[in-house]
Amino acid sequence: MADAAEISPGACDEAEPDQLQRARLDKLRRWRDQYGIEPYGRRVDGLISLAEARAIFDQAAHEEYGRSREAVKTDPSAAAVDQRARARVAGRCIQHRAMGKLVFLVLRDHSGDLQISVSKADLDPPMFEIAKTLDYGDIVVAEGPVGMTQKGEICIWADRFDVHCKSLAPPPEKYHGLADAELRYRHRYVDMYANPQTMRVFELRSKLVSRIRRFMHQRGFMEVETPMMQPIAGGAAARPFRTHHNALGLDLYLRIAPELYLKRLLVGGLPKVYEIGRSFRNEGIDRQHNPEFTQMEAYEAFGDCWSMLELTESLVHDLAIDAQQAGPDESAGGGRGRSGSPKTDEEAPGHSHKATNAPRDAAVALPFGEVMIDYRRPFERVSYGDLFERTLGFAMGDFNKVRAKAREMELKNEARLDDWLVVNEVYERCAESAIDPSRPTFVTDYPSAVSPLTRPQRDQPELCERWELLIGGMEIGTAYTELNDPQVQRAKFLQQLRGADEEVQTFRSRDEDFLHALRVGMPPAGGLGLGIDRVVMLLTNSTSIRDVILFPLLRPQ
Repeated sequence: MADAAEISPGACDEAEPDQLQRARLDKLRRWRDQYGIEPYGRRVDGLISLAEARAIFDQAAHEEYGRSREAVKTDPSAAAVDQRARARVAGRCIQHRAMGKLVFLVLRDHSGDLQISVSKADLDPPMFEIAKTLDYGDIVVAEGPVGMTQKGEICIWADRFDVHCKSLAPPPEKYHGLADAELRYRHRYVDMYANPQTMRVFELRSKLVSRIRRFMHQRGFMEVETPMMQPIAGGAAARPFRTHHNALGLDLYLRIAPELYLKRLLVGGLPKVYEIGRSFRNEGIDRQHNPEFTQMEAYEAFGDCWSMLELTESLVHDLAIDAQQAGPDESAGGGRGRSGSPKTDEEAPGHSHKATNAPRDAAVALPFGEVMIDYRRPFERVSYGDLFERTLGFAMGDFNKVRAKAREMELKNEARLDDWLVVNEVYERCAESAIDPSRPTFVTDYPSAVSPLTRPQRDQPELCERWELLIGGMEIGTAYTELNDPQVQRAKFLQQLRGADEEVQTFRSRDEDFLHALRVGMPPAGGLGLGIDRVVMLLTNSTSIRDVILFPLLRPQ
């Protein structure tokens, strides 16, 4: 039988999809008319996962049962001794082979694959006939002792078997792998059952987000929720999505960042707050950007960007350890599922269950595309100015050369932009790519003009207390020593708006309520923004953000 560990949604066998659907509908009618079954089931209690069923296999009980069966053959008065554990499982059929009085099929659920062996002697005739004519994609419940086939494959020898959902859609094509990535994203529900590595990626994503929450709680941070619809698009320099509240007659924006609301909570007296949630930016789509994305922002009263650096370095290192301990099957985007795809009686037995038990303070390296990323602490550090000069050959403060480079790059609106905004445009296009992608690197000491919510450095006010973390060629997070002087903050807002066109000024207007909150008084603080999707990309070896978002935005068909 073909290995079903990786099959492509969206393709089908030689028959046209409508022919396959008609054939399945005909089969559904026959099942109802001939056998009186309703193949769209109801609640089932006592189910365990396929991995749990595999784990309760008892070799000694299996061997004892085999000996007692042999004894019955020589002494019909003897009774077979069956101490094998029983299991009730559910799953989707991904392989099927009928061989006379035996049917072998493979079920798949979220935990992996398991063979179900069905003997005509153990089932009522109608259910055995249904088992013989099962289609790929059908969802069934099977129950019986956990044993082993003659070829050494762990299986359930089903003595109860029911169809609980007849699949009417054409099955995934079995041989050609993932030929169309966009179909995987459009039909994620098929991608998830057809390709175990997809399920592993999203299981690991869930575990990583849970680990982030535990880490933050252990550090004394309180999780909060702030508005996603906001009257002013504040907290970041990005183009927002617009919406309208009919009852209030109010134009609103989907948030581009939760920052200004989280800072209001520091004003209110909460010492450490964070939020994990969606933000929305009406900008480009590529392998690193999706219009709606998940990020974490965190703020600590009486902290600074350096306390956020220690927190971030510890968190990312811990997450990398967790991903490594999850094993290669879960942390590699191209790997197979934990339980693999079991061999049927036509294939050789064998399963691999690898585990990593590295101590928490161990060095850890994980692949990301063609790069092996070394997450050992401490991470690398380089100043913005040093990186700029090392890459471009002149100082970032030499504005004549900076503008000449910008004109060479055909930077739009170069003449209207503030000197430091031109510096940042040149930096982002030229300097960031010089960072070693195999080592997490903090870039520090950003220009104050491009960070209007950040405290300037005391000795060099043209620079601010800010860093960005880059890993694998991607910006993963940024942190600031937050600005809490309301007069300086107002001036920074105005400086950020200088040179912006009329449309941009519409949604980047000053947030007067936030300025009022600063006048009430916000303690000095450190603030952090961390891109959850990109962290998951790194730790699951997924080089496209669409591979770590369950339902990425796609152009309508």
